[in-house]
Amino acid sequence: MHDAQQGPPDHGPLAGFTVGVTAARRADELGTLLQRRGAAVLHAPALRIVQLADDGELLAATKDLIARVPDVVVATTAIGFRGWIEAADGWGLGEALLDRLRGIELLARGPKVKGAIRAAGLTEDWSPSSESMAEVLDRLLDEGVDGRRVAVQLHGEPLPGFVESLRVAGAEVVGVPVYRWMPPEDIAPVDRLLDAAVSRGVDAVTFTSAPAAASLLSRAEERGLLPELLTAFHHDVLPACVGPVTALPLQARGVDTVQPERFRLGPLVQLLCRELPGRARVLPIAGRRVEIRGHAVLVDGDLKPVPPAGMSLLRALSRRPGWVVARAELLRALPGAGRDEHAVETAMARLRTALGAPKLIQTVVKRGYRLALDPSADTKYADL
Repeated sequence: MHDAQQGPPDHGPLAGFTVGVTAARRADELGTLLQRRGAAVLHAPALRIVQLADDGELLAATKDLIARVPDVVVATTAIGFRGWIEAADGWGLGEALLDRLRGIELLARGPKVKGAIRAAGLTEDWSPSSESMAEVLDRLLDEGVDGRRVAVQLHGEPLPGFVESLRVAGAEVVGVPVYRWMPPEDIAPVDRLLDAAVSRGVDAVTFTSAPAAASLLSRAEERGLLPELLTAFHHDVLPACVGPVTALPLQARGVDTVQPERFRLGPLVQLLCRELPGRARVLPIAGRRVEIRGHAVLVDGDLKPVPPAGMSLLRALSRRPGWVVARAELLRALPGAGRDEHAVETAMARLRTALGAPKLIQTVVKRGYRLALDPSADTKYADL
């Protein structure tokens, strides 16, 4: 996947927006879904997954479960369960593991896990309709777990209260670390995403696992950028999580997130398609409807890509629509412009060309520039 790609000419609902993707697993799938809807994508895997065949912890847990059979196994993810069986096959333990799983209570968190269990030639005893680990926990506690050995297939994310509740109820809980998260080998993409977030170069950041969220926050803290990142998430950059467990590290820092009702990639993208356009600034200017997005502008519905310097000027003008903004103030809004006000004139000329409608921005001689706000809108925006 390229770091950033523009949407197609027949722009989608996310055209003009840039979305950061922190996922390691299924990142290409998520990026493709976003790009099909017009978004530019900045991919920065915040984690890498330990390969199962090389994972000594999983091998040790598998041998232990074969030697000391559990009473219950809880399978939490399809990819994790399949990977566990495949890794066991590679170690020459596949048949022994399947034999143990055939004779015990096997619980599946949802339909995808049920499919993986049946593909392995096994049959689940029960699966919740809600796909909720809370419902799995309720069933186990209702059955009674005192003195029982419960194996839980961990899937790289915290299971808040799940393991602790079973242990308090008297269970011996064995964690099966089917895949584990490690820091990325190349930290540079993460740093680029952090820089983009704090400079408002992205409009949203997506999270599909709690460890990825925790990893991004940790890296921001290492670089001294955590306060700036949290401020960006509070005001300008939308943090979008695939579900409530994924959001926990952000919520612990006081960050509110948006989440789809169904915890899947498709609904996550649909949520962004609603949220981001709803956050864009829309102004009636010179008889046109102007919608200011992250790196582009819609002028009467036509997508106009705008250079970063031009977007900085347009945002500065839109904060006080219809009011004159001095060249000195616009110069401060330009990234790395120095002290030469000629840079404002150059960037303004390029902005007008990009917009394709020069009358949207008026030059006020010896004073600065203003958006040509329609007279009917003057009262509405007078106090902004």
